[in-house]
Amino acid sequence: MQKQYTSVSPTDDITAKTENVPQPKKYRYIRKEGSCNVVFRHVPEEWLLFVTDIFTTLVEIRWRVMFLIFALSYILSWLFFGILYWVIALAHGDTRNITSEPCMYQVHSFTAAFLFSLETQTTIGYGYRGMSENCMIAIIIVTIQDVISCFIDTFVIGIVVAKMASARKRAQTVGFSNSAVINLRDSYLCLSWRVGDFRRHHLVEGTARAQIVRSTVHTTGKMDVTYEDLVIQQREIILVTPTTVFHRIEPGSPLYNMSLVDLRKSDFELVVSFTYTDDSSGMLHQTRTSYTPAEILWGQLFQEMIRVSRRHYRVDYTLFNHTAKVLVPEVSAEEYEHKKQWRPSPRHSPRHSPRGSKRHSPRSSPRHSPSSSPRPSPRSHHQNHHEMLLKPPTVTVELVNDSCPEPIVSTSQADNQHQDRLNLPNDLTNIEI
Repeated sequence: MQKQYTSVSPTDDITAKTENVPQPKKYRYIRKEGSCNVVFRHVPEEWLLFVTDIFTTLVEIRWRVMFLIFALSYILSWLFFGILYWVIALAHGDTRNITSEPCMYQVHSFTAAFLFSLETQTTIGYGYRGMSENCMIAIIIVTIQDVISCFIDTFVIGIVVAKMASARKRAQTVGFSNSAVINLRDSYLCLSWRVGDFRRHHLVEGTARAQIVRSTVHTTGKMDVTYEDLVIQQREIILVTPTTVFHRIEPGSPLYNMSLVDLRKSDFELVVSFTYTDDSSGMLHQTRTSYTPAEILWGQLFQEMIRVSRRHYRVDYTLFNHTAKVLVPEVSAEEYEHKKQWRPSPRHSPRHSPRGSKRHSPRSSPRHSPSSSPRPSPRSHHQNHHEMLLKPPTVTVELVNDSCPEPIVSTSQADNQHQDRLNLPNDLTNIEI
């Protein structure tokens, strides 16, 4: 059967359907424990770089490789100087003729020369083998071996201490939550995650940081990696208790136009890090991890894990990764902000509007009932009452002498007066009220 083809234009939306084709597995850019999932190939002069910075190379290698290198360094040095001592004994004739003035005492074979080298470098000194003053070259070799043994001991001890105090070991005691959450915080959609220190010796200070990492693979095989920084509200943290770090999803955020459906379809990686200074050692460390869109829980909230007792603040680390569901809109932060702006505010509603209190119904209009007055609203009554409480009452005081008779005021005149009459004694006449 002949296939039929259809002509298309470059502007048409074409989707390709594949059946029974396995999708390529998506690998993390940063693993959960913080290591980078990157392998370098064909680095120019790679071995030369490792040898040039031999100290860092030995600190970064594994323990079994390091022990093998250190054991070989001691054994090879003993073997090298043992061969030199055996050559000196052969040249001096100590192996053929045992004389009264040997170059080295009790060194008549290669095994004895190797044992003499080992005892000299490790300063054992069993008492059978020793150096005489008959050979100057042997004395020089012993001196060189002693100096080299000091360098080897110092190098080995320094590497072991640096490897044991590595930042990776301290970074394992500072951990992030297994997932990140999106919820409402102060009426804003926020992305948050937890960070905590599992040791009693706390950190001096720390700085939190987050980035959105996107990788795009082209048809030609080229891969582009882009980084977008997230603005964190509280970057500087003193990590005494577990802290929730949050990013407010607002204009300018890479997640501002992303809803729940868009988040599930997205292909990115949230890389978070925490750089801090250790309180005990004073060294700078960094702990990092990553979250995929499947590990970002929409509508979840971290449970509280801090309780207050009589003497201490108790932290329950069993709740470190526990979350609870909360009511969160599934729309994007941009759409949520638009809905909040169009939502009617109680301040502008007709019920509480100051203009609505001035409107009168026809029944309360002066045309229909001249004797009736407009009824004040509860809000205006409350304001008038508040003003009366703030304004002090005015009292009019009239001073009357005892010698003069009190004037008689008729009832009609008393109704027209709007002042209070108060009789004061003579000793209070000079007091100003």
